[in-house]
Amino acid sequence: MNYGLFDFLKLIGSLGVFLFGMKLMSEALQKVAGTKMRQILSAMTSNRLKGVITGILITAIIQSSSATTVMVVSFVNAGLLNLIESIGVIMGANVGTTATAWLISILGFKISMAEISLPMIGLCLPLLFSTKRSRKNWGELIIGFGLLFIGLEFLKASMPDIQNNPEIFEFLREYSDMGYPSYFLFLFIGTVLTILIQSSSATMALTLVMCANGWISFEIAASMVLGENIGTTVTANLAAMVANTTAKRAALAHFVFNFFGVLWVLTIFPFFLKWIEHLSVLLGIGNPVTNTEAVPMALSLFHTVFNISNVLLLIWFTKFIARVVSKLIPMRENNTDAFTLKHIKIGLLSTPDASLFQAKEEITLYAKNTSEMFHQVTECLDMPAKDFSKPFEHLVKLEDESDKIEVEIANYLTKVSESKLSTENSQRIRAMFKIVSEIESVADSSLNIAKAINRRNEQKVVFPEELTQKLKHMFSLVEDTLNTMCRNLAMEYREVNAKKAYETERAINDYRMILKQEHLIAIEEKRYDYPTGILYNDIFSECEKIGDYAINITQAIKEVGHQ
Repeated sequence: MNYGLFDFLKLIGSLGVFLFGMKLMSEALQKVAGTKMRQILSAMTSNRLKGVITGILITAIIQSSSATTVMVVSFVNAGLLNLIESIGVIMGANVGTTATAWLISILGFKISMAEISLPMIGLCLPLLFSTKRSRKNWGELIIGFGLLFIGLEFLKASMPDIQNNPEIFEFLREYSDMGYPSYFLFLFIGTVLTILIQSSSATMALTLVMCANGWISFEIAASMVLGENIGTTVTANLAAMVANTTAKRAALAHFVFNFFGVLWVLTIFPFFLKWIEHLSVLLGIGNPVTNTEAVPMALSLFHTVFNISNVLLLIWFTKFIARVVSKLIPMRENNTDAFTLKHIKIGLLSTPDASLFQAKEEITLYAKNTSEMFHQVTECLDMPAKDFSKPFEHLVKLEDESDKIEVEIANYLTKVSESKLSTENSQRIRAMFKIVSEIESVADSSLNIAKAINRRNEQKVVFPEELTQKLKHMFSLVEDTLNTMCRNLAMEYREVNAKKAYETERAINDYRMILKQEHLIAIEEKRYDYPTGILYNDIFSECEKIGDYAINITQAIKEVGHQ
């Protein structure tokens, strides 16, 4: 067989067109869906059955179980889904991915989709240049669909001509007639191919092409399909490497679910295949063992029946799988009050809406950590000077970490802003930049209060009990306004009612005015010395600044959605 480097590059190029088409179609569908994808995930996972249905629908739409599981990992990382809910969606994703096999086997091998695809791309090409976002997204969707099948057509044409080269055919048969060793060998091949290609749908397409060309038998192809189910779990586990512990567990749950599924099917593999053969004949597809034309659809049937059977069997063991992955990935001992990225570590999502949701969650966490930092500062007021050194060092470290988090979130927002954004999303990003800056300023002022307390200790200044109580009251007002700020950040921005925020900020301003006036009188009357007065004034002034930063954040939130 004359199959050289150029032919191999054509094969790789064909695979590239297929993968690009699938990627374009997937991302366009997510853009068309917008924020609805997140809403569906949050609304339809209240129980295991709803979670499975959600996974089926989303994966059938975006044509990639890997994309769904990566998305699920992202939402688990964001705290939108818990581990139990995510396992249900992942189970459904395995069933939903079978839609690709049916699409290819029904359309890709019965009619020349390439002939339809090219005119389809030609008709939709003007949509790419539309100024209207929705039209452009639909154009990308249809063009991606067309490229998917053009790539498949190229893929079939670029495969080595096995049938006209018996020596290679016999070489393959030598390894395909060994019973269970052959099953395990080609299961391994299917796993490795899927890991390398990073798409079970693409590997399934390759398997169907091999069957259509007579390269491998139905039994061997079925073994490869089982391997593809294991290999497809790698993508989510790679994505979870930078995620939190719960997200890592969700990704591992995908592997455990698929691994156990493959394990029990292998124990009854010959009988399961016989059942598929009978079912194929019953459905009018034909016997895949005696009729090569029936192999693609029979393989799609095997893929579907296996995944549905696996879900029906293992859905009752969802909590058990959760316990297994929790044992395998124990919760790390983290310093919970430290500033760390949690939600945006996984990177940009496919759409600006989804990425901004991640950013919103990260900013909310940033605000909560900053609020906690201020609370730690308030606890230092009554702390003996000899015990203050270690907490002060910790507060300095927290402020440094806060600076880094501000930069990380700002860089993430900058990357999102490079996408084409709607007017509201542009407003949202501007607001987020402002919010992040103000949160960091809260951390700065909190540290300034801690520094004032440190100077008090170094100078051996003792606040009169009256001043201490007044500062504690001011601290409580600030904590109240920070709690309101955190609640507002956690809400959908357009639904925020700023009334409480303005009330708490006004209370801080009023009390600061009272303290300022009393302080001036006390200095004149020499009720306490000047160094004490300076430190006292510095602390309640910084508190008033924090109130200003908090209301600035609420005002930035309120600007979203308004011209």
